[in-house]
Amino acid sequence: MTPTFYPIHVAQDVLDDMVARIRATRWPDDPGNSDWSYGVEEGYLRSLARDWVESFDWRAVEARINAYDNWRVEIDGIPIHYLRIPGKGPTPKPLILTHGWPWSFWDMERVIGPLTDPAAHGGDPTEAFELIIPSLPGYGFSGTVPRAGLTFWQIADLWHRLMTDVLGFERYAASGGDWGALIASQLGHKYAESLYGIHIMHPMLLDQFGTQMPWNVAARAWDTGAKVSPAVTKFAAHFAVHVLDPQTMAYGLNDSPVGLLAWLLERWRAWGDTRDGDGKVTGDPERVFSREHMLANATIYWVTGTAGSSMRAYADAARYPWAPSHDRQPVVEAPVGITFLGGENPPGVKTEDRAALFASGPRASFFNTVYMNAHARGGHFGYYENPEAVVQDLQEVLRQCADNQPLERLQLRSNPPFFP
Repeated sequence: MTPTFYPIHVAQDVLDDMVARIRATRWPDDPGNSDWSYGVEEGYLRSLARDWVESFDWRAVEARINAYDNWRVEIDGIPIHYLRIPGKGPTPKPLILTHGWPWSFWDMERVIGPLTDPAAHGGDPTEAFELIIPSLPGYGFSGTVPRAGLTFWQIADLWHRLMTDVLGFERYAASGGDWGALIASQLGHKYAESLYGIHIMHPMLLDQFGTQMPWNVAARAWDTGAKVSPAVTKFAAHFAVHVLDPQTMAYGLNDSPVGLLAWLLERWRAWGDTRDGDGKVTGDPERVFSREHMLANATIYWVTGTAGSSMRAYADAARYPWAPSHDRQPVVEAPVGITFLGGENPPGVKTEDRAALFASGPRASFFNTVYMNAHARGGHFGYYENPEAVVQDLQEVLRQCADNQPLERLQLRSNPPFFP
């Protein structure tokens, strides 16, 4: 398990093939879809594909990625790519940041500077972190997974071995959104003694895929208590396809760059915070991401051939349900900080009410929550959409978990304290 230095370089013939495939796209017709009600609208997708061919500069993105040290290591036969960025402060704490789908490690770019060098961003150098930012197995430069059945809770085991056995940290902190939130929560469940604390967006139950219909997001328990929320429609097709037959979709996405871009784009647009200043949802994905960033992420998925392997995570979570490592309560014993962002508010719920709603809801007892905060701006991709909020909350939750305090003083309480 010796890491190797792994500068990113995509072969030119791979990029040339991608461009040729984009140019050769056989476009479907798209009548009556100016409002995107049938899915991704052709005109916008054509313009983005045109930029991909004519103006997008992968080499410029590649150079920015390589401004950080890229590494690769194999643990239990699973290849893992990661960035390692040292902290600039007297005692930087190790922190592992984990992305989700359809993210990549590069969605964390905007928080790297403030977290590793807070003094350069108006902060306190004593709150610097040493960052480890991996690509999930089956994503991006980690490459495809050589076997079926790798679940988020097994990835947490890989992350723990990466941080302790490979990198030599005795204790560390973890943060994540989407799949990253589940992985960080599993770390806080199984390896609480090794963690300063965890910070998550999307506090989800670790057993949420262990149902009769794991593909049915409408069957999930939501804090509002509503049996079916209109908000779930933006996740319905995503969960159904990824849980039930991701391989079928993989053939198309692995063969057509534009097909891949369309599948990613639909999620970026639907899940990001596209509201304007008056709070109206515009549906403009460029209120969330720059065109370069969308095309950079699509390129990462394309050149690594990981569209199919990344989608399998959902099916495997359903096929291999999570099982607890202990029966203590709360399930996630490590101190937990939670960031809520207003672009993901449930229908009818105000940002200022999010923390109270969670605290009174069915999920609260699952976590040893020591800090919560809600911010008006941002959607599903918080590290990129509202990096200031994420950095603020990450630093605050770790203040609550000073390294000179033993875990026993912070862990299990029947009614955990909340700090909205």
